[in-house]
Amino acid sequence: MWYFLYNIILLVSAPVIILILLLKKRCRRGFGQRLGLALPEEFSSDKEVLWIHAVSMGEVLAVVPLVTAIHHAYPHLAIIISTITDTGREAVEQRLSGIARHCYLPLDWPWVVRRFIRHLRPKAFLVVETELWPNLLKELQAHGVSSVLVNGRLSTKSFERYLRVKSFMKHVLSSFSLCLVQSDRDARRLIALGAKEEWVHRTGNMKFDVELVGIDGQEHRIGPQLVDLHDGEILIVAGSTHPKEEEELLSCYQDILEEYPQAVVLMAPRHIERSDQLEDTIRSFGFEVVRRSRLGTHESGSIAGTRPRVIVLDTRGELAQVYALARVTFVGGTFVPVGGHNLLEPASWGKPVLFGPFTDHCQEIADLLLESGGGSQVRDGREMASLVVNILSDQPLADRMGQAARQVVLDNQGVVKRNMELLRPLLEKT
Repeated sequence: MWYFLYNIILLVSAPVIILILLLKKRCRRGFGQRLGLALPEEFSSDKEVLWIHAVSMGEVLAVVPLVTAIHHAYPHLAIIISTITDTGREAVEQRLSGIARHCYLPLDWPWVVRRFIRHLRPKAFLVVETELWPNLLKELQAHGVSSVLVNGRLSTKSFERYLRVKSFMKHVLSSFSLCLVQSDRDARRLIALGAKEEWVHRTGNMKFDVELVGIDGQEHRIGPQLVDLHDGEILIVAGSTHPKEEEELLSCYQDILEEYPQAVVLMAPRHIERSDQLEDTIRSFGFEVVRRSRLGTHESGSIAGTRPRVIVLDTRGELAQVYALARVTFVGGTFVPVGGHNLLEPASWGKPVLFGPFTDHCQEIADLLLESGGGSQVRDGREMASLVVNILSDQPLADRMGQAARQVVLDNQGVVKRNMELLRPLLEKT
């Protein structure tokens, strides 16, 4: 009954879905694969296929250590990673070149996913975090393919939504033979939705095991000159920011400048296609703007000498490295009800990590940072400005916070190893 209703909704919405794919430039790439009209290139006949799905760049980066470990332990497996977004594709091609191939996830229409499965003939399917596509999981199960949830998590919003269709979700979750989740909260929520308790294992967040590397896959740090930072200046990095919270951050910057006129803010919008909009917002506050993509060119907009300004990080793949240059960091999606983004990237560099009250997507990590003293939660820009000034004026405090944040990362590593132990029976069976 539930699948029938779900497929009726998909069928009715099909014209709208196709129109969106055609109209949105970022969705046009891979259009044929999304509709099942074009299929991924076939692997050699002596290879068994492991299909992994990671919706976007963040999920791809989280699963890189696991994919690398699987590749080394089971070289007979041909690994293909599907994504929905183009940034996910870029991450696969940059970070897993020579290890995995990329394809776009087919739309969840039964005839489309069935064609994909028959073409790939996967021996196993791993889905990263919580991409629950009912028809895909049902068809995989019908074809005898084991499905595993890795690095699983359920936000409060998703959990409450799924509870409304709990009997349906129980059927969907029954498609999994194993659920490896980030936290005890995630485990409880999956079990409450109908996952069998013996299938659910709390192994931790694989982002603790991610090595920080550059956009080309090589380990390095971006130097101060690449973001136009001069001697004596103090950099404050605000990563993965959203509208409305950016105004709060710019107001915060105005307050900080009263005590530290040498402070410079680097702001990395969560979606870089918003960079023009962000630049307009920054200028409305009276600040100079430097675009990272223009640095080093004849139109760089570089500002001679030291003066207040905001650097807009409008390039992909560099934020994790830029955190290394910061004296203090802020992680976005937390001043607005988004749920927060990756708190571990600045923590890995041993930097004080500040964030707002909305941390549902990263609650366990936020709690660990708060308990250790490596992070602080601030209610708004004014409170953040006061705390930043305290940290900048107290180097021992900054050092303690940075060391504590780094220790949180070190203390919670080993997630990939735990996941590999639980995956071994499945992977060896293949």
